[in-house]
Amino acid sequence: MRVSPFRHLRWVAIPFHSPWNRQLGRAHSFRHVLSSPVPPPALHSRWFSASSPNRLIRNGDSTIYALSTAPGRAAIAVVRVSGPDCVPVYQALCPKSSLPRPRVAAVRALYDPASEDPSSQAAVLDAGALVLYFPGPKTVTGEDVLEFQLHGGPAIVRSVLTAIESTSADGREIRYAESGEFTRRAFMNNRLDLPQIEALGDTLAADTEQQRRLAVRGASDALSKRYEQWRQQLLYARGELEALIDFSEDQHFDESSDELISSVASQVRVLSRQVALHIQNASKGELMRNGIKVALLGAPNAGKSSILNRIVGREAAIVSTEEGTTRDIVDVGIDLGGWYCKLGDMAGIRSEPSGLPGDGVKVVIGAVEQEGIRRARARALESDVVVVVISVETGFDEGEPYQLIVEPDVVDAANECVRAGKQMIVAINKVDRLPLQDRSEPGQAPHELALKVNKLFPEVSRRRIFGISCLELPNELELEPEITTWPTFLQGLISTFEEMGTPSGIEGDASGQYDRSYWEDSLGVTHRQSSNLQRCLQSLDDFLEQTTPFSHDSSHDTSSVESEVDIVTAAEHLRYAADALASITGKDESGDVEDVLGVVFEKFCVGK
Repeated sequence: MRVSPFRHLRWVAIPFHSPWNRQLGRAHSFRHVLSSPVPPPALHSRWFSASSPNRLIRNGDSTIYALSTAPGRAAIAVVRVSGPDCVPVYQALCPKSSLPRPRVAAVRALYDPASEDPSSQAAVLDAGALVLYFPGPKTVTGEDVLEFQLHGGPAIVRSVLTAIESTSADGREIRYAESGEFTRRAFMNNRLDLPQIEALGDTLAADTEQQRRLAVRGASDALSKRYEQWRQQLLYARGELEALIDFSEDQHFDESSDELISSVASQVRVLSRQVALHIQNASKGELMRNGIKVALLGAPNAGKSSILNRIVGREAAIVSTEEGTTRDIVDVGIDLGGWYCKLGDMAGIRSEPSGLPGDGVKVVIGAVEQEGIRRARARALESDVVVVVISVETGFDEGEPYQLIVEPDVVDAANECVRAGKQMIVAINKVDRLPLQDRSEPGQAPHELALKVNKLFPEVSRRRIFGISCLELPNELELEPEITTWPTFLQGLISTFEEMGTPSGIEGDASGQYDRSYWEDSLGVTHRQSSNLQRCLQSLDDFLEQTTPFSHDSSHDTSSVESEVDIVTAAEHLRYAADALASITGKDESGDVEDVLGVVFEKFCVGK
């Protein structure tokens, strides 16, 4: 016997004129209400102070103000006031002037309300401030907003802030805003949702073009609308299952129970794939937001430090002909073609003994260098892109005028990175040592050297092998300018970043159901949102496993799915998934009884 999850609730009659009955068009409707007392609206989580979760604040009872621009000396400083007492604040500071028209800037003289004669010339705080008034609710906070654009001298700003605070009288509470309180009020008044608030932080922290684009995508409400649409789909699917539990024995359905469960499972399976793609794109968005880690991996004296200095445009690492000058990791952040990346120069990887063949030289690797090598391998495995640096050295016989110097330990470390799923680029350094006839186009690796690299690193494609030089290459014609290999190499790096940042789902959407922006928006998913999407995906997978327990056993009779499915548990999995989506946008939990029953009655009870 199936047991409804609403068994702990009691039934109460609703008057005919209630909105619930008007919606259903029935004179005899019922709904579930909790047998335990429902907390009053004031106890909603949105009413708690961010700085003190145990302290309640009442939206609209207090007026807050703050300096909205950076502190310090500047040409202009903006002071913003939000709350029900914006007009009294204005009247106290501008007693001689009428309130400006809404959303129209006006020049006003600001006076000190605490002065004996507030309208005297001696009481002037700022003789020429720009004042704007925005009546709610269509404002940034959803409340009345007053904005003063002052001359940015510290004394003027300080005096105006003090004057605003002194207007607290007659029971009015006017106080300096807590950290993030303007944004919190915008959230409480449904002017911003949680994804938009998180994107606001990304907007303020954006340093590169890609970070700016990511923040702009997140600032729109596209993600919130999508998650709310998914939540409504799950709510509707759960309502169908609840109807199957409560009414299957005494109601007539247009489709059988097995068909209904199969239909819901099919919808959930499509949604599960979409959520999974969003999670994949969230990790790509984190690369754009936090920076792409690039590791320069190679043997000592391969030219890693020279490459780092050349890319960043300054002497960030020590360059010397002496081997092993780099022991620790040198990390440098740089904006490369709009992508923020963290370049890491590391200790050269070599084994003991070391030295060129035939010279009889043995170098003992000390404890410090061994630790540097260990850190270099660890840093490469933590990176997103590994640039393997191989140097061209002079050959030791006439038949081989030059050769590639590759340490076996470098090959092992690089292949370990490939197995870990890292993107790899090979830079053949010091191609200026090659004879002119053996050089290819600037930045392109010579064909013979590229073949040797392919044998060492078969997973690396030809387009990711570059010939570079930290010196300018002289042209065969003296009248021609010198040739540089760097544009091709840097463009190769940027192309790799672009491939890594391409959102999943674009290539697989052959049906054309979604445009490119649909998937690009998902790059703005933050770590918090991704964690909730993981919870949602796990619940959806649990639901699919619950509703199709024998899909992998062809010998099992699947003609009656309903007899094998615990619908109550399956419906709970949908509730957990919807709750995870609600946590992303900050909306109430989807387990609301009235919402679920609304779907039940709308689908199966209207007109019956």
